[in-house]
Amino acid sequence: MSTPRFTPEFKEEAVRQIVERGYPVSEVSERLGVSAHSLYKWAKAVRPDKSEEQAAELIAAKSEILKLRSQLRRVEEERDILKRAARYLAREPE
Repeated sequence: MSTPRFTPEFKEEAVRQIVERGYPVSEVSERLGVSAHSLYKWAKAVRPDKSEEQAAELIAAKSEILKLRSQLRRVEEERDILKRAARYLAREPE
């Protein structure tokens, strides 16, 4: 006995029921007569690759880190200037 072959349209509709409509895999599996393992495999194949999303998040995080480092450097310079000014003014009696 050979395993049944499913059309791409059938697979897409099965995955759509899980992903878009929110039906549980077990329910769709029973209703369509497909193993849950196959449904998980089909859903994984259809899901977009997360590497692009992760790369975008990483780039955003790196740019934020660079911005914050620059801001920190500026604030530290301002602090140092104010410290020197305070010392200078404390030495000079009016």
